[in-house]
Amino acid sequence: MNNDIYLASKPRYDILDGLRGVAACMVLLYHLFEAIAFAAGAPEQQMFNGFLGVDFFFILSGFVMGYAYDERWDKMSVKDFIKRRLIRLHPMVIMGVFIGVIAFFIQGCEKWDGSHVSLSMLMLATLLAMFLLPAPTSMDVRGNTEMFPINGPHWSLFFEYIGSLLYALMLHRLSTKVLKLWVALAAVALLLMGLYGPDGSIAYGWSSQPVNMFGGLLRLTFAYPAGLLMARMFRQKHPSTLKAPMFLICSVALILLMNVPSFHNITLNVFYQLCCVVIFFPLIIWYGARGSVGGFKQQCVSFLGRLSYPLYAIHYPFIYLYIDWINKDIHPFGSHPLATPVAIAVMSLFTASLCVLLYDEPIRKWLTCKFLK
Repeated sequence: MNNDIYLASKPRYDILDGLRGVAACMVLLYHLFEAIAFAAGAPEQQMFNGFLGVDFFFILSGFVMGYAYDERWDKMSVKDFIKRRLIRLHPMVIMGVFIGVIAFFIQGCEKWDGSHVSLSMLMLATLLAMFLLPAPTSMDVRGNTEMFPINGPHWSLFFEYIGSLLYALMLHRLSTKVLKLWVALAAVALLLMGLYGPDGSIAYGWSSQPVNMFGGLLRLTFAYPAGLLMARMFRQKHPSTLKAPMFLICSVALILLMNVPSFHNITLNVFYQLCCVVIFFPLIIWYGARGSVGGFKQQCVSFLGRLSYPLYAIHYPFIYLYIDWINKDIHPFGSHPLATPVAIAVMSLFTASLCVLLYDEPIRKWLTCKFLK
């Protein structure tokens, strides 16, 4: 029995797919509120903790990887696993870079300080981004130390690749006892980084500055193994299915947790963020995995899950355009302060939907037939 038949035979966690879509929509709103706060000159935005959607993605990714592949390593090579991850992730990486370059041209090929970026530098930065390689300072085409200045949120995909490699080369071999110790130590390290690091939170990873990259690695090395550990425990316990509307309950919980504003106190902020990633998010995933949906609801939840990754991968270039319009006092969708953010959200969702139907799923199907059959 080959891997494709095996994976197709395993039941899907539809609610977890849908929750991924909810988290992606919340990250979109987080970035929109960030731009709105910038336009208003506010010191911080309302959705202060919306960045935690990335940690939710990491935990969920670890859970799904453990569920799908932990029992298959006697029949699957590291090479096959890496090919699967590339086919799953990289088509949208390329599309995200393509849309990011278009947005950069629309902005006039300028850094945020107004200085012009040469075509040769943009081409080199684009080449690095296509291979998901962090841009060095000399190729920072935006000038604000983003690890991936063509499409900022791709930093988390870079760490997702690292998580996949860690899983394939080492994590799946660890005993449950060692994995528990790993998760506990990583949680302590993440807490210390949040309390004593320069940002006063755990919102690290997006910048090419060494301390920021290290913080992003800490977020990954807690969240991804935590998801793997949960998958093992879930498989061992075989908890019964819940009849409550778990998608609704888990979605509301996730939305509320990501909407909590700043406590205006570093210690409280960091402890809240750690409570989310160590306690609340794992509970949401655990109980979400125990629920089920059917009929039309299942179709809606399924499409939300299919939309999640394309939406995350392509939405930020539209945010770049919004910030550029703010800087230049341009109002392409009217003078009402919410007109442009709403238009940006609609454009992002529409573009992501097109990517699902016309690009991501068809190209992945073709690549799977080409390289995995």
